[in-house]
Amino acid sequence: MEALERRVVIDSLTSEKYLRVASISVAFYDYVLTLPAEWRFYRSQSSILHISLACTLFILIRYISIMAIVISNYGFFSTAYTLQTCQQYYLVAPAFKAMQTMISQAILGVRAFNIARRNRRIGIVLLLLYLLSVSAEWFSDMFHRTPVVDNGNCTSGDAGKVLSTWFYYLAVLVYDIVIVTISTMHLLRYNPLSSRVEQLIRVLIYDGIGYLIVLSAANVLNLILYHTTNIYTQSAGASVGYALTWIMSQRILINIRGMLEPHAQHLENVIVARPTLTAQKKVMSGLRSQFESKSHSKGSNGSKNPVDAELRAKSPRNSNDMELGIRVRVERSVMVDYMEEAEQSSSWVK
Repeated sequence: MEALERRVVIDSLTSEKYLRVASISVAFYDYVLTLPAEWRFYRSQSSILHISLACTLFILIRYISIMAIVISNYGFFSTAYTLQTCQQYYLVAPAFKAMQTMISQAILGVRAFNIARRNRRIGIVLLLLYLLSVSAEWFSDMFHRTPVVDNGNCTSGDAGKVLSTWFYYLAVLVYDIVIVTISTMHLLRYNPLSSRVEQLIRVLIYDGIGYLIVLSAANVLNLILYHTTNIYTQSAGASVGYALTWIMSQRILINIRGMLEPHAQHLENVIVARPTLTAQKKVMSGLRSQFESKSHSKGSNGSKNPVDAELRAKSPRNSNDMELGIRVRVERSVMVDYMEEAEQSSSWVK
């Protein structure tokens, strides 16, 4: 019986090695592939002391994820650990996992906040949900952890009478579902006035759904593994979770920036120039956003458009100055100086 159990453990460790090597390879490939995008993030910053929130989150998710993968896999593939030395190391990888998840959820939360036009009530709800989720994740991730040493490696397992680490992945799963649902519902309410903005909305929806599907699969896998009592196989899917969280989170930032890059996409506001009775008067129409909510598009002409009022907030200078670039606009205004037909002249100022 003991020999059979030992063989099962060996087979599980072999499978875990394959999973870890595969996840490291995919993560390294994606890192090399996204180096040009990283350089564009750096180049677009005004100075090293004024880094945008999008760039900050990109750097954090990128290099905290690398640290999590390196630390976790170093402990697993090492052959020099004893139970005493593992006592000083086994909690490091779970701590970096929790930090990586915090950054990933912050990206998702800020993205949802901007999609919701920075609505204060929604912002408060998102912040409370984020704090509640993070607190539950840190507690469940570090509680009842125990060092696991096998053939000189060092990992961590959940050996408590009541298994709690699986709740970490449940909390992450619930947070992702709620945030992506909020974002998608608001995106579906938009009535884009141009094909470019329609394409942007489509990319945002697909990014959110893709993020949810991929990371939900990884979280469900780890939830099942940590729901077992075999401490040797509980961390088998951890490295897969690190890699997928890193890749999907930074892809959200890269795709948003790519869509809103000023020299690639000019999301111009609609400007209407109208003639006046004299050459001295110049009239320029109010700006209308390319993002117009369906719920306000049918309002009366005499009423004040809430969407237009919402867009009087400060406008960023470029796509990176805006948190995640969701509401960025490149405004092009046109002033028309209309003169009498006898003067046979007109002037345009762009």
